[in-house]
Amino acid sequence: MEQSAHPYRSVLYMPGSKERALEKAKTLAADALILDLEDAVAPAEKPNARELVGAAVEKGGYGSRKLIVRVNGLETEWGLADLARASKAGPDAVLLPKVESAADIQRVAELLAEHGAPERTRIWAMMETPRGVLKAAEIAAAHPRLEGFVMGTNDLVKDLGAAHTPERTPLVASLGWCLLAARAEGLVCVDGVYNAFKDEDGLRASCVQGRDMGFDGKTLIHPAQLAITNEVFAPSADDVALAKEQVSAFEAAEARGEGVAVVNGKIVENLHVVTARRLLARAEAIAALEAETAA
Repeated sequence: MEQSAHPYRSVLYMPGSKERALEKAKTLAADALILDLEDAVAPAEKPNARELVGAAVEKGGYGSRKLIVRVNGLETEWGLADLARASKAGPDAVLLPKVESAADIQRVAELLAEHGAPERTRIWAMMETPRGVLKAAEIAAAHPRLEGFVMGTNDLVKDLGAAHTPERTPLVASLGWCLLAARAEGLVCVDGVYNAFKDEDGLRASCVQGRDMGFDGKTLIHPAQLAITNEVFAPSADDVALAKEQVSAFEAAEARGEGVAVVNGKIVENLHVVTARRLLARAEAIAALEAETAA
């Protein structure tokens, strides 16, 4: 499965019960929005939130931002109705919480088809329990409709009996395992939230760590976190310049019948060029999205 070309640097949770927030989201510089029917919505508000989110998706106006509806778990009293309404609305994806097996994904895929969801509506999985993490490879390969993983680090810390530490050492094994599984199947993989939304230095450090591990981006709990996250997860100007130089040098070497090039005293082989071209495609996609957001 080819990984999505759309950038997922910033994936912002929006409470599905707040109509003003759903409207405000149309103006925010987020690559994707999670319209939340689960944790952000009180039980008494869930039926109303379901309709608000369904109507918001149907109305549109979000531009190229990806719309992901997080439903309640199918074992809850709200989950099946959430999925039915989301299927009718046709968002870019539905996000299932606390996924623990391939069967969870397969059931969602069957229900989406049963409710007539458009083919473009994909499935995303919250990876937030020990059992889910241990079965990440099985889950990642569960169904062609699965597009991405979202790390639920708060729930994972709770279930592990671990601590939130600045360097996230207690979570590194879980993050890496899920990232490996996602990459093996060509899935998008988005890092968990940073809770202290006013702590810009801490957010930046967490973003840098996630970026360097290989995550596509980060889930966010507040619009104030968007600017830093988008900056960190975007290729820098120097990165883009180097990638262009690597591609140009390698293509020139190929034209001479050579298999390698040299840039800044370093060997450039085909594997480096594949990475460089991917980076340039990502930079182009981000530029297009940012131009649309600014318009």
